[in-house]
Amino acid sequence: MSDTLTADVIGRRVEVNGEHATVHFAGVVPPVAGPWLGVEWDNPERGKHDGSHEGTVYFKCRHPTGGSFIRPNKVNFGTDFLTAIKNRYVLEDGPEEDRKEQIVTIGNKPVETIGFDSIMKQQSQLSKLQEVSLRNCAVSCAGEKGGVAEACPNIRKVDLSKNLLSSWDEVIHIADQLRHLEVLNVSENKLKFPSGSVLTGTLSALKVLVLNQTGITWAEVLRCVAGCPGLEELYLESNNIFISERPTDVLQTVKLLDLSSNQLIDENQLYLIAHLPRLEQLILSDTGISSLHFPDAGIGCKTSMFPSLKYLVVNDNQISQWSFFNELEKLPSLRALSCLRNPLTKEDKEAETARLLIIASIGRLKTLNKCEILPEERRRAELDYRKAFGNEWKQAGGHKDPEKNRLSEEFLTAHPRYQFLCLKYGAPEDWELKTQQPLMLKNQLLTLKIKYPHQLDQKVLEKQLPGSMTIQKVKGLLSRLLKVPVSDLLLSYESPKKPGREIELENDLKSLQFYSVENGDCLLVRW
Repeated sequence: MSDTLTADVIGRRVEVNGEHATVHFAGVVPPVAGPWLGVEWDNPERGKHDGSHEGTVYFKCRHPTGGSFIRPNKVNFGTDFLTAIKNRYVLEDGPEEDRKEQIVTIGNKPVETIGFDSIMKQQSQLSKLQEVSLRNCAVSCAGEKGGVAEACPNIRKVDLSKNLLSSWDEVIHIADQLRHLEVLNVSENKLKFPSGSVLTGTLSALKVLVLNQTGITWAEVLRCVAGCPGLEELYLESNNIFISERPTDVLQTVKLLDLSSNQLIDENQLYLIAHLPRLEQLILSDTGISSLHFPDAGIGCKTSMFPSLKYLVVNDNQISQWSFFNELEKLPSLRALSCLRNPLTKEDKEAETARLLIIASIGRLKTLNKCEILPEERRRAELDYRKAFGNEWKQAGGHKDPEKNRLSEEFLTAHPRYQFLCLKYGAPEDWELKTQQPLMLKNQLLTLKIKYPHQLDQKVLEKQLPGSMTIQKVKGLLSRLLKVPVSDLLLSYESPKKPGREIELENDLKSLQFYSVENGDCLLVRW
């Protein structure tokens, strides 16, 4: 760009040496002569100040080092959509092909043309394009009115992520000319969205809209999608969205909604989107959500919320209570769930236990964490669950004869499917309840005494260790505790149930559970 400045540069998105910024000031900055642009960088570490110079505030930045003054001729204001497409997709002809002459008839007169084949070939290439990726191509505007529609009439999918688009209106100027457009991605463009209630432009064919990292608000989302009557997928990742109102007459056709990495969202806001009639997939990863309740549904009943939801993603959250999964059992259509890297599920040593408990808690689930739930796995999970909580069931008023069941409300709330499992497999027998089940939540941690037969002066310790902990890891723990090399340690254990018998723990790769170590047993450590 030349050093001549105009007022319309304010708000424009620009690129300087690969870094993106927004122009907030254009003019003179004394005492240095000549025009300057004041920009706020997307990456605040790139800047030098907050928009002030020698005590004068020329513009404001959100970050104290987010701003810089730059000469206009150092700034790239971008290119138009059609030029970007030609730069990326049109094959250049050789010089000899450009000079070919051809006689064509215009009206009644023969006209001699040069390079006619080249132009025809370019037009043919553009007209055939259906998918266009212009990510990070410095696109800033639509260009000449009608030019896109004439040159690229068949485009169906456009990726305009990480460009220099500064407003939603400019996006519409491009998309309006693509009447077959089905997929539009404008992520990582800092867009200004209209504040009015009516938006011009109708994207009647659009099915997928990606607005990740655009700074859009929920109110702006609802205004924008009003022009997309057939929208099926909407991606809104990382926008600090707060769901402030219920969608009315919009989003009614949406099947997939991605709200990942919007940390302001909580379960109360989800109620506002709970009645979208066609919503099948809801992605809530990294939102910080920890609980979910459907107050309209009692124990064993289905909720009227999220009537079509088949697939729920809640990875990387703060889910730490099993009641979360009991609530998911109330969703009438849920068939697939992904809940990786939550406090309840992120420990590798308990991953299998957690998986089986979730399967047992949600009866219609077919896929968990992208792994199919086979009938054999479901049967195992439900039988283990039935045994694991059998004693608790009995103490809460459970009885083999269903007519004599007097279960407490507390138990029914904690285990809403237990009665169904008893009907499906039969009530647990007394002999089943005598055997300690490795899947019992209360028994995940074993309370063990630790003695040292050869070091009588050592104090007897009491430790809680996971039953799934390998002998190798137990030795590592004891090595650090006793300051003794792992290779010198020999482990065995004795149980009050087997007095006078000592069992060696000789295989380092096996777990405490493998050797049937139980609560109250005593580890014997020698070196």
